[in-house]
Amino acid sequence: MAASIESLLEEISGVEDPIEELQSLKTALLSLPLSALRDSVSGQRFNVIFSLLHSNDREQVELCVAILERILMALSPVSLAQNYRVELQGGLTHPNETVKILALTQIGRMVEHPDAATEILNNNGILAAVIHSIGEEKLAVAKQAIQSLSKLSHSKPGLDKLFQSDLLKVIKDVMAISDIVRYRIYELVVEISSVSPISFGYCANSSLISQLLGELTGDDVLIRATAIEMVTTLAHSQHGRQYLAQQGIMDKISNMIRGAETDPFSSLYLPGLVKFFGNLAIMDSPQQVCETYPAFQNKVFEMVLDPDPAMIGVALDTLGILGSTVEGKQVLQKTGEKFKAVLLRMSQLASSGATELRVRSLDAIADLLTLQPEQQTEDLLALTESWFHLLSNQPMDMIRNISTQPFPELHCGALRIFTAIATQLWGQKLMISTPSFMEFVLDRSAGQTKEAKDAKFELVGSLVGSSTAAEILGSQHYIRLKTYLREGPYYVTAVNSVSTEGAD
Repeated sequence: MAASIESLLEEISGVEDPIEELQSLKTALLSLPLSALRDSVSGQRFNVIFSLLHSNDREQVELCVAILERILMALSPVSLAQNYRVELQGGLTHPNETVKILALTQIGRMVEHPDAATEILNNNGILAAVIHSIGEEKLAVAKQAIQSLSKLSHSKPGLDKLFQSDLLKVIKDVMAISDIVRYRIYELVVEISSVSPISFGYCANSSLISQLLGELTGDDVLIRATAIEMVTTLAHSQHGRQYLAQQGIMDKISNMIRGAETDPFSSLYLPGLVKFFGNLAIMDSPQQVCETYPAFQNKVFEMVLDPDPAMIGVALDTLGILGSTVEGKQVLQKTGEKFKAVLLRMSQLASSGATELRVRSLDAIADLLTLQPEQQTEDLLALTESWFHLLSNQPMDMIRNISTQPFPELHCGALRIFTAIATQLWGQKLMISTPSFMEFVLDRSAGQTKEAKDAKFELVGSLVGSSTAAEILGSQHYIRLKTYLREGPYYVTAVNSVSTEGAD
């Protein structure tokens, strides 16, 4: 096969219109497993394929890209750096985006390998061209450039090169192209910052993080909304949160929530501010966040009662996040009547309105009601039971009615609530005392999508896995549930399959 690849390369270099020969080479390369391909291409030069990229014929360029993708992946990063560095650098300025993405992908492979990375780090031209690619019009090209530079930052020499050489000026020049490109650079900086406290230090010392934080209070509300998303990502790491706290950013965001009431454009960035604190609560402590920044919790309660669907959706997701932890449940319970009003509103949203909000409401209710077996103290069981009964006069019927509506996502959302209460003693007692409920659980004909079958299977599994289920539900139901579990989520009875064949 090596010989045929060699002969195909010779044929390609000897014809004026090489489309047919390129097709043959592509077919030959694709027929080889990667290990065999590695042996076939090592030591051969593919400059002819690179030279054919300089064409206005789109088909020819795309064939060359497909061939090079296959060949270059078979070569080691060191071999690439030694033999094709110049060609790949040329690919970065090619008018065709697939060529640029090919070059950026291969440079990304090289910077991950210590020996190959040295070759790239000694070549300012390549790195400057990669940074300029972040300013490309095509998002796919920019994304690949961000990914390759992010890989470079996993080593100290890479960080030194990006942030302590004249490349930092290149980064800042590219930022000046437009708001969109500036945010792509912020995306890269946030990605690098999250790797380690050391990489965060480089980004902070470059002044790029303080520039990002300055955007939070800028005049343009859309820029502000994008900035808060970036800052939320920054807060995912502990070192990021420490830095934000030192810079007083949590207080600043809390004040922005307070000030939002008098800003007619606040709906554009307020959801992001609330998400920021929601993420903070789950990573640090719901109690600490809610007590230190009461404006956040008050705003979540206000937003769930807001007529704006965008506000309601974020509030529901945030309540689900808060209520998924024991500490969060206790924080919500402490607000007394306020939270009762919120639960009632969640129940209304789950029962009627836009499907997306109904699903988000059902998911949030399931999170609020979930208690792991080791968390099931008397107090917490009393809390989840009281919340369930606040949903409706007949909460079991209400949730079951939602599950019978012809929308798979509503069916699954309702089943998740039943799964949440299935491990709790009061939930099992309600299930056995609700007429025909166990038949509903064991009925395989309801909900025919894969998701619905999986959701029902999870509910059955929760019941079977509970130490109290056999006693509460009775041995007959318990045996049937265990059979259901053993048969799996997609079991079809033999009778059904015979009748289906007959129908065909």
